[in-house]
Amino acid sequence: MTTYDGGILTRDATTLDVIDDTKLEGFNRLNPVGDGDHTHSVAADPQLTDTEEPHHGVAAKLADGSMLRTVGTEDERSGAQVVDDSGKEIASSDDCPGVHGEAAAKDEVIALGCEDGILLYKDGKFEKIDAPNSFGRIGNQSGSDESQYILGDCKVDEDAELERRERVSVTDTKTRKLSLVDLGASYSFRSLGRGPDGEGVVLTTDGTLKIIDPATASVTENYPVIDEWEEPVEWQQARPTLFVQGEVAYVSDPAEKTIHIVDLESGEVMAEKSLPHAPNELTGVTV
Repeated sequence: MTTYDGGILTRDATTLDVIDDTKLEGFNRLNPVGDGDHTHSVAADPQLTDTEEPHHGVAAKLADGSMLRTVGTEDERSGAQVVDDSGKEIASSDDCPGVHGEAAAKDEVIALGCEDGILLYKDGKFEKIDAPNSFGRIGNQSGSDESQYILGDCKVDEDAELERRERVSVTDTKTRKLSLVDLGASYSFRSLGRGPDGEGVVLTTDGTLKIIDPATASVTENYPVIDEWEEPVEWQQARPTLFVQGEVAYVSDPAEKTIHIVDLESGEVMAEKSLPHAPNELTGVTV
């Protein structure tokens, strides 16, 4: 599925043929529900529950029934807490300024991005991993149930309106080591994904997919897919987007109104399709 200015396109995952064109005014969002079968679209103002004060944050229910949720206000976010089903606090931390973005790793380790590193929740308690610099904002992240590593972005220029960063972060949730990987090109917040074995996948502005071995924090493959592109300043504006499902990657190109399927093992572009609208957000389901 892809959003566009005025609706949502549903396509066949193999042929990329358009199955349905749902007209929906406004700026539309797409998120997988998490069961592999459904996608949630947002086209109206959400209602916030389960926090003391509404804020731009996240809440996640854990396997034991407890709830992890970020803590903050409309103006500031400082950390996170875990509460049981009665609301009693199990653990908390205020050591995550500007908390933003989350991902889950192997063994249900949860990572939260901070302006100075990453906050982990594992084994019933919070642990802080500092960034290499005093300001090292990690926000957007991608996790894998098959991997102990978290792939994330990394911003080091606190004053930049839009930092065209060329390094990603790889965090080992077992050893608590945070490494930075040079990509040689910049990327956007819609560029991060994980392969079937937990490998990192990043769509960079030179039009390639960078495959990262998280154990060595290094780029192992470069797969050319689309033409060079530049990240727009406004986050709502369409830009090439990556979505990984199983052993393939889907890459959209709004400038050309196309979408591509890439085999993550070989780098082969298995299919390419023109679309009737410039695609923006991109996601999918397994059935």
